[in-house]
Amino acid sequence: MFEGIREDIRSVFHRDPAARNSVEVLLNYPGLHAVLLHRLAHRLWKMDFKLLARFVSNFSRWFTGIEIHPGATIGRRFFIDHGMGVVIGETAEVGDDVTIYHGVTLGGTTWNKGKRHPTLKNGVVVGAGAKVLGPITIGENARVGSNAVVTKDVPDEATVVGIPGRIICKEGDGDCAEERKRQAMASKIGFDAYGMTPDMPDPIAHSIKNMLDHMHAVDQKVNAMSKALESLGSDCGKSLPEIRDQLFEEEPGDPSAPVSSKVD
Repeated sequence: MFEGIREDIRSVFHRDPAARNSVEVLLNYPGLHAVLLHRLAHRLWKMDFKLLARFVSNFSRWFTGIEIHPGATIGRRFFIDHGMGVVIGETAEVGDDVTIYHGVTLGGTTWNKGKRHPTLKNGVVVGAGAKVLGPITIGENARVGSNAVVTKDVPDEATVVGIPGRIICKEGDGDCAEERKRQAMASKIGFDAYGMTPDMPDPIAHSIKNMLDHMHAVDQKVNAMSKALESLGSDCGKSLPEIRDQLFEEEPGDPSAPVSSKVD
């Protein structure tokens, strides 16, 4: 049990650069509170203490602004960022390492009993305000854009946006491969587009996309040159230092520092 709590806390640090220490996370992250209370409520639900489970769930909703039915199945390292307005239905199933943002609904489209809520497989990311409805499956490592409304299955490694949701990128597409490279570079430098999608006519997002493409090309050339020099017997020295998120945080009184795109 305690190992599971520690794992949930560690998952926050992996996906939120605003997190500073474990005490701060444990005391001030409603998404973590909701997950921990749900794990208790779900255990009570499985033990057939249905009324007590609903009471714990309702307290969690009042305390955090996040509503998770105690019957929902939640995997390991589940992270709810910000969290206000999140609703997860009774028959929803969430895999490991899933991330969802505020205003997300994992809801149903029928009043019939049985499986009526979505299944999110491992590594799924659901952007702010998205609605994933019905007994559908969102494949592994898929991404759902902010405010999208998804009512059909989404394959693994795909990106879906819009109303109704449409797939704009899936594994095997050339555009998807380029987008994955940008995401990898963004992750490397500590930047998250936070729900931006390729079809948004945002000049700043377009500029950032071009910058990430250029940085990826530079990385490839540097690696190629290093390997060539090493094959000739040259010692290229230590590898490049890892870029830390702290380097992108604005120092007080320093107007020239870069501004983080992450909402704290």
